[in-house]
Amino acid sequence: MSKPTNKSGNQDEIHEIEQALFEAQKKIYPRSISGFFASLRWFMVWFTQFLFYGTAWLTWNDRQAVLFDLAARKFYIFGYIFWPQDFIYLAVLLIISALLLFLVTAVAGRIFCGYACPQSVYTEMFMWIERVIEGERNARIKLDGIPLSTHKITLKTAKHFVWAALALWTGFTFVGYFTPIHTLIHETLNLSLGPWQLFWILFYGFATYGNAGWMREQVCKYMCPYARFQSAMFDKDTLTVTYDFERGEPRGARSKKSDYRSLDLGTCVDCNICVQVCPTGIDIRNGLQYECIGCALCADACDQVMGKMEYPLGLIRYTTEHALTQKLDRSGILRRMVRPRILVYSGILGIIIAIAAMSLSMKSPLKVDVIRDRGLPRTTNNGSIDNVYRLQIMNTEEQPHRYNIEVNGIPGITIISDKTFEMPAATTRAFSARIRVPANTANKGSNKITFTIRDIDNEQISVSEKAAFLIPRKER
Repeated sequence: MSKPTNKSGNQDEIHEIEQALFEAQKKIYPRSISGFFASLRWFMVWFTQFLFYGTAWLTWNDRQAVLFDLAARKFYIFGYIFWPQDFIYLAVLLIISALLLFLVTAVAGRIFCGYACPQSVYTEMFMWIERVIEGERNARIKLDGIPLSTHKITLKTAKHFVWAALALWTGFTFVGYFTPIHTLIHETLNLSLGPWQLFWILFYGFATYGNAGWMREQVCKYMCPYARFQSAMFDKDTLTVTYDFERGEPRGARSKKSDYRSLDLGTCVDCNICVQVCPTGIDIRNGLQYECIGCALCADACDQVMGKMEYPLGLIRYTTEHALTQKLDRSGILRRMVRPRILVYSGILGIIIAIAAMSLSMKSPLKVDVIRDRGLPRTTNNGSIDNVYRLQIMNTEEQPHRYNIEVNGIPGITIISDKTFEMPAATTRAFSARIRVPANTANKGSNKITFTIRDIDNEQISVSEKAAFLIPRKER
């Protein structure tokens, strides 16, 4: 038999879902707060933006220190130059980033979202500008509620002007990593920007302005896929921003002098400041929610109220589900962090980083590709056989090198063309090499030979490439 259904209950639930889907989005007015986590959040804002805005202006060997020159197919990252052949390093970087995100999420939840995600960082910057121009939370609510006036238009115009300026500078800096930024600023001042440069400055600036100025928490709630699959990486030992339900409930207002125990209340005074400071507008007291970005501003706000009420701090804090149910102290939480998932992530991540670092340290500045010419072997008057090869030589260092070509694999094999050549810094060149083998010293058909290109001034720099030397089966 099927269980009886509560039709009125189902209808109420459907109504709530429809209301959530179609109700106009309510604007969130986050309240500013001070405290450890708020200071840490601003430290990350300064740190990440110092790197982003400042690195583009650094120089290295008379060039931009970090430059992704797509036209020349060269990526300059301080002392390293990466070519299309080094695509494997980009793949390794993406793997390391993914594993690091999984590890951080398994340990401390969405802490990346709260402190280092570009959306959170720029939203914090734009909200600071808003607070400076329009005032604190109550002043902004009041300003939005009054009719249009000269004062309101002036404040709104000033805010959006500063937002737009910051967004355009962000877009300019972003494009400066793909076009030398000194060249870019010269072209901007002379109104000679190329169409693609102008497009990407405006596009990235518009995206920054829209996401951080207007959409804000909606990006985290509805657009970011990370919020949707984060629960797959959580477990009961993952640190999350948590409201201690047992300590806080039942919540209710009371005077500072009253004994909350005698009133049969918990330590939560139901002031709602934790909701007012939340960038995504959630109530952390309703439990873990996918909208929570782990910034812990609610913990700072709650601690301030608890301090004023002379209650123990930490009603809202970073803790784990096991810590709450099993009454674990800090050392107990740390011990439970070392679990199989964390060890696997850390082990794989450490191995990949070690291999990548070793590969970079041993990366040869010389790259060689040998291709045999499509033409038939040539027989000389004395019976010797000539084959022609195309050598693609790449010098990836920012200094010129002199190289010598050697070939072996067949007795008497020699190079008829030039054996030495000089390569300018960070260039690629193709050379033609004619190789000769004396008559009757090799088998008919294909014979394996080896080209060795060696640095004349540093013999440790050398590359060997195999090729095939063809001997005609029927001499002409």
